[in-house]
Amino acid sequence: MANKDDSILKQDACYHVTLGIIDWTDIFVRPVFKQVIIESLNYFVSKRGLVLYGWCLMTNHLHLLAQSEKGFNLSSIIKDFKKFTARIILDDIDAEPEARRIWILKNFREAAKSSRQMERFQVWQEKINPIEIDMENLGLLHEQLDLIHNTPVRERMVSKPEEYLHSSARDYFGMNGLVNIRLADEKKDPGFILRHIPAYRYRYIPNIK
Repeated sequence: MANKDDSILKQDACYHVTLGIIDWTDIFVRPVFKQVIIESLNYFVSKRGLVLYGWCLMTNHLHLLAQSEKGFNLSSIIKDFKKFTARIILDDIDAEPEARRIWILKNFREAAKSSRQMERFQVWQEKINPIEIDMENLGLLHEQLDLIHNTPVRERMVSKPEEYLHSSARDYFGMNGLVNIRLADEKKDPGFILRHIPAYRYRYIPNIK
């Protein structure tokens, strides 16, 4: 079950976390913002110690079934991921039509004020609703994967999980997904296939503190 204080208590454990956009703003209806998440997940898997067993990007939130590599801290990874993607999203928000851009920035600005953050804008909600998953319990692990992968089915966006492009369901059906994951049944095998990762956005990484 989710922790009452919304914190990750075991940094080496696997968690199902949900990252929501402020005010549940539907920014991931635009391809440019979907691509931000895809490229960022691949970078954090490749360079920042993130292990993904599953993911699903919806219009206003992101589900991750995640763990950290040995020597890394999962809480820090998620914090850095949110900070990293927020900066790129804010840079790319000019691609939005004017009325929608003004509305989105207004929501992000008001959220930053109410939370008393140092940043001018707050893109992600603070809560991540972590649910610890016992990696030795494959039944529970696959139950969480099914829950994640069936999110777009429940929203009637697709009829089958594997039809949804922006999730790891395709990987579990033997197709190439967009993000580098480690299949749950291969959780003890450190090897997995790396896909091409665009590098042009990684200029932001040195600024993460």
